Amino acid sequence: MVSIFRTIILSMEFFVKHPSISPAHRTLTRILPALLALPLCLAACSDSKRQPAAQAQAATPPVTAPIANMSSATKTASAPVYAPATTATNKPAQAPAKTGKDKAAVKEAPAAPKVKFNAGEDPEFAKTCGWPVKCPEPLPGSILPGKRIVAYYGNPKSKKMGALGEYPKDDMLRRLKGEAAKWEKADPSHPVQPALHLIAVVAQGEPGKAGKYRMIMPDAVVNEVYGWAKQANAILFIDIQTGHDDIRTVLPRFEWLLKNPDVHLGIDPEFNLIKSRKIPGTKIGTYDAADINYASGFLKDLVKKYNLPPKVMIVHRFTRNGVTNARHIALRPEVQMVMNMDGWGAPWLKRDSYKDYVVAEPVQYTGFKLFYHNDTKKGDALLTPQEVLKLNPKPIYIQYQ
Repeated sequence: MVSIFRTIILSMEFFVKHPSISPAHRTLTRILPALLALPLCLAACSDSKRQPAAQAQAATPPVTAPIANMSSATKTASAPVYAPATTATNKPAQAPAKTGKDKAAVKEAPAAPKVKFNAGEDPEFAKTCGWPVKCPEPLPGSILPGKRIVAYYGNPKSKKMGALGEYPKDDMLRRLKGEAAKWEKADPSHPVQPALHLIAVVAQGEPGKAGKYRMIMPDAVVNEVYGWAKQANAILFIDIQTGHDDIRTVLPRFEWLLKNPDVHLGIDPEFNLIKSRKIPGTKIGTYDAADINYASGFLKDLVKKYNLPPKVMIVHRFTRNGVTNARHIALRPEVQMVMNMDGWGAPWLKRDSYKDYVVAEPVQYTGFKLFYHNDTKKGDALLTPQEVLKLNPKPIYIQYQ
């Protein structure tokens, strides 16, 4: 602008000094540059006011407007939206208040879908129930929780009481080995300890000579199964179904066996009917925490007396009244307590039972029983290790019948 104005002035000066110009024309010519310069100056002032805003706008990088949650009319426009300027304190400029239409146009982001769990699998439910349980630190030689026990249950004198007696010995041990391999593959972090779970005291529908509705297996049978366990590098559980007898009377009879480091205990509330005096099989029995504490105290004394590694104690349960006052069950460093979900049926029913009777009343460790025949009798598939391991807490003792 200045260079143009200077050119005009020089031209006028040349024109005024020309000898052919009259004095009147010279006067008019001298005024003319001023008149021409006035609009040019006004234009220059206007440009100087606009220039800083344009520079500020050019320095602000464009931000592409999101098209999600916009109206259809807005989506067709592709002009960039510029970020607001900031004040000297680096606080973002406040956006104008939104109108009712603006608020309606903005939709909240959809919440993440809630994870759906089958019964017994929800970690939050387990946490509210008190898992993981605060319990004594495992002593040297403890099996749990470093290993998972996988057991075959039954009696060699009956093919209907479980896998332990259903198959010939060699076939049975081969099958057990196969199940153990499946569990180790499903959860390599827990090596499997195979086990034979022998029903050493069997509830009976007849009173027998003692009138106790139970039969104690001969020592020779118990020793035979103990030999099978040793052959398979397995541990042995003796399981007691008291009928109308008292656990305080029956359990001491097995000290000769339980003093071995690889022999452990199971007790079955279903067949403890000493209070109701009902015939086994016609009513489900029960154990109170006081009965369970007696048995675990007996095991604790054996551990100390014979300098043994901790014993594992299995308590079967599949009803609410199967174990009463569970919160009063004592936890002892010498005894590792497992509440074993013992019910059979469809997968949903087994999960429900696990949730209601094992997860909901925490003790220490959990177990889960699988029935080859009863779980599948209505066409349901037997739960796989992968499916059982979805339970929370994960069962550390698995029993096949």
